Amino acid sequence: MIVRAAVVPYPPLLVPELVVADVAEVAALRRSCVAAARALAASSRRWIAVAPGFGEVPGDAVGTFRGFGVDVAVRLSEDTEGDFDPDLPLPALIAGWLREQAGVRGVSVQLVPPDATSEQCRALGGRLADSPDDPIGLLVLGDGSSRHGERAPGRPDERAGDFDNTVQKALSDADQAALLAIDPALAAELGAEGRAAWQVLGGLPGEWQCVTSELMVPFGVAYHVAVWEPVEL
Repeated sequence: MIVRAAVVPYPPLLVPELVVADVAEVAALRRSCVAAARALAASSRRWIAVAPGFGEVPGDAVGTFRGFGVDVAVRLSEDTEGDFDPDLPLPALIAGWLREQAGVRGVSVQLVPPDATSEQCRALGGRLADSPDDPIGLLVLGDGSSRHGERAPGRPDERAGDFDNTVQKALSDADQAALLAIDPALAAELGAEGRAAWQVLGGLPGEWQCVTSELMVPFGVAYHVAVWEPVEL
């Protein structure tokens, strides 16, 4: 049973060893993401992570950020070293790094194809909620639009602001219908790779409430951080 959910982005700059300069915006984002992970850990010692991608990620995998400049190793489980995977995808690396920061036992990573439909994402959320393990935390990894203003790594797009404000409101209101209503085509045009993962969150059964929600836009990319928990009936 999923007892809490945390939404975080997955830029490599979350890992201190990968950042040369001490940038205030980066430090603030890192603190928010680690705080969300620790809030998730407060209610669950095992996590399921959902993130954009293809293929399977072994639950005992070991990876490294070597491809991003520094050989920082991470494990998805504290119980085993597993097999080293030099090609572990970035969201899985960040999930493993956050697992270590929060001190939880393990995280399994479910990659969601970026072109998955809203209905497919909703259905996956329902299946994940049926997990026989109890309790489970859901770690939702996804970046917002990469087209905010002149600092954007992608071509700036004036629609990016309204898009991410809409996502932030949906997260703040724990509005699952609003998350499921995000247009996949628009999200793709704006480089918002988190759309599918957010819609898996939108598919969780039951009534939810937001504990905390933030939107940060350093370097032209929107990063959403939020924590949800079930409404006590």
